[in-house]
This record gives sequence, structure tokens and C-alpha cells, in this order.
Amino acid sequence: MDLVETSAQSKGRQASAVSRMAPVISVAKLTKKYASGLQALNNIDLEIRGGEIFALLGPNGAGKTTLINIICGLVTPTSGTVLTDGHDIVREYRASRSKIGLVPQELHTDTFETVWNTVRFSRGLFGRAPDAVHLEKVLRDLSLWEKRNAKIMTLSGGMKRRLLIAKALAHEPEILFLDEPTAGVDVELRRDMWRLVRRLRDSGVTIILTTHYIDEAEEMADRIGVINKGELILVEEKTELMKKLGKKRLTLQLQEPMAAVPAGLAQWRVTLQDGGNALVYDFDARDEGTGIQMLLRRVSELGIAFKDLQTQQSSLEDIFVSLVHQRR
Repeated sequence: MDLVETSAQSKGRQASAVSRMAPVISVAKLTKKYASGLQALNNIDLEIRGGEIFALLGPNGAGKTTLINIICGLVTPTSGTVLTDGHDIVREYRASRSKIGLVPQELHTDTFETVWNTVRFSRGLFGRAPDAVHLEKVLRDLSLWEKRNAKIMTLSGGMKRRLLIAKALAHEPEILFLDEPTAGVDVELRRDMWRLVRRLRDSGVTIILTTHYIDEAEEMADRIGVINKGELILVEEKTELMKKLGKKRLTLQLQEPMAAVPAGLAQWRVTLQDGGNALVYDFDARDEGTGIQMLLRRVSELGIAFKDLQTQQSSLEDIFVSLVHQRR
């Protein structure tokens, strides 16, 4: 009997590992066109894997919130399909929505209600049995336990933001959407939220994050999608994206300022910055023919003295700006 149970447990673990890699959200040919004629989304195809942190980046009006609201069943698509853990968001709304926790940008709840009653009510909305132990853990994780009997109207802006997350986690969702969760909050609260998101991901929760903070995506995400004017223009592993599109910069801090780049350095397209105190060379890190050694040799031959040398990898923000600019 023990052997049978052990085998079943082993199979269960294997199935869990497979499901973790399989897509928990599948979006196919998704479009949204409003009566005004605005094309908010255009033919979106996207798969999000179980247990990952997926960051969706895009400028204001790009379609990020529209996409999230459709997946969460709050907005009806014009065409296309969305499956959440195999459940169609339209035909199987209840089953699909029960898998999802949503942290919206704004708090919409009774400001005269207490923190505890608010999260308890949120859990009940999804038909979950009362579980005071779980709700206490959620509130403690979000530093809200001491405020459990406080009315929402008395909370600070940061506490209200934490309450949004507590409400979303009350029914123990398998998928969590965070729509600009740290907009307008202080750095300490942002980092607290980052730690919480990592713990949730480690427990198996799939996280979809929209953000204006590029450093947030760079810090947190496993994969990144870039959306612009309703079109998903790129989906890539974060590390691969930075390898493919990232540039490197070589900066030479000069001992004496220069008025112009010497003609002898023209082939490297070097620029002068910092009031003539720095020579800067941008190059593709993947290109073996960058000629850095030749450049430094030439600098020496020309008698250009420098006191420091630095190399810097381009940031995700540089890459994002470049991608969006290309699509204008």
C-alpha cells in the first residue's frame, strides 16, 4: 500500500512540474475595438507559463490594462479567445475567474469598512470557505495585521495599496495580476512588494506585472513582453532580450579635456561627453569585431592620456525606449 501511495505521490509531483512549465494563460488572436473606433488591442497572441513572473511593458495607452481586464473577465473582447488554466474566460467565467487575483490601480471599496471585513468579504465573493488563518497570514505578510480593525478611510496611501494586494490574495488565486502595483509609492514599500512577489512565485503563483518602472521589470521578471499601440511587439526571456538588444559602452575619463575627437579615431565613431572630459564608444557586445584593443592602442599612439576606464551594459530602459521608438 505504501508503495502504491509513493508512486501516486511521485506521479503527482511529476504532473505538477509539467503543469508549472505549461501555459496557464493562452491568448489567441485577441482584439478589442471600442464603439468610438479606438483599436485598443490588435491580434494579440500570448502564452504565460505557470510559476513565472511576466512583466508587460508599454507606454500610456499601449493596451496593457485593456489586456489584463479582458483576461480577468472585466472587459469583453471583440474577437479572439483567452484560456485560463484551460477554462474559456467567456464560456467558463466562474471557473476562470476563480483562478485569478487582480490588483488594480485604484481602490474601489467601502472606505467605512474595516480591513479585516474587506478581505473576508473578498474571499467569500469567490465561494471560498472562511479561513481566518489564511487571512491573518496575508495581512501579516503585508504588514497590515495591526491595522485589521482600522477603517479603510484612515489608512495611508501605502497601506491602501497593500490592502489591494491583500484583497487579491484572499481567495488563494493561482494567477496574480498586478496592474501598476507600486505607482506612486515610496521605495521601501516597492521593495517590500518585490519580496512578497518573489515569495508568491516560489510558492507556485504565476505573476503578471504591468509597470512604468523599468527597474521593476529588470529586477523581477523572468520574461518580458512589450506592447505598443495595441500590438505585442516582443516577448522574450529577460536575459536573452538584454543579450540580443543590449549595447555596451566604453568610457575613457581623460586626464585633460579635449575640444574635439581626433581624426585618428574617426573609424570607431567615438564621441566626446562630459564637457570634453570623456571619450565614449558604444558597441555591440555580440560583435567580435568591436576593435576595443585596437581602439585603446590607437588612443595610446595618439598620446591621449586617461585616468579611468569603464564599461557599462545598456539597461532594459534603453532597450525599451529603442523598441518603442522603432515602432512609431
